[in-house]
Amino acid sequence: MNNTNRNAQQYFDSLYRENEDPWKIRQRWYERRKRALMLASLPHERYTRAYEPGCGNGELTALLAPRCDELVATDIAEDAVALTRQRVAQCPNVKVQQMLLPDVWPSGKFDLVVISEIGYYLDEPQLWHIVEHIHQTLSPDGAVVACHWRRPIEGWEQNGDEVHAKLRGRMSMPVLCHYWDDDLVLDVWTADKRSIHDRETVA
Repeated sequence: MNNTNRNAQQYFDSLYRENEDPWKIRQRWYERRKRALMLASLPHERYTRAYEPGCGNGELTALLAPRCDELVATDIAEDAVALTRQRVAQCPNVKVQQMLLPDVWPSGKFDLVVISEIGYYLDEPQLWHIVEHIHQTLSPDGAVVACHWRRPIEGWEQNGDEVHAKLRGRMSMPVLCHYWDDDLVLDVWTADKRSIHDRETVA
């Protein structure tokens, strides 16, 4: 484990030991709105197999689950994994694991990867490693959704704008949609450049 991974592990372990909802994502309208924006940005209504690294306490996981035949959710923190398992206990299609990114990545293909609020905690080589994993495991018609906070984060060097600028430079897929406001930035990449309307077959 390198120093960046070690620092992140200690940071998140400490957060979840003290509070099972350290960012108040269950109560705050900002957080609920952000999840709604992410879900609305997904180019397909349903996915065969999706991956959500950095699942936290499972609030987004629980919303993604009904739209996936299979959903893999992982987190670096043991307590976060336990909280997500509780949150999706009634969802047999969700598999929750403790996993240290980017050293470990789930096997198999995905048609959706959700990168939410984790980019700041990765140094540049780690971020490139994640992009490599995505390129190797994303299905030909798959999509990548990334969403991050734009403000400075105490103790960490990058903000969301910097993370997304780096991702856009390496993702090697067209940007299907881009949204930003004072708080957050959201991007969706997919090889299929057609609009959502044009993807649907008119009966």
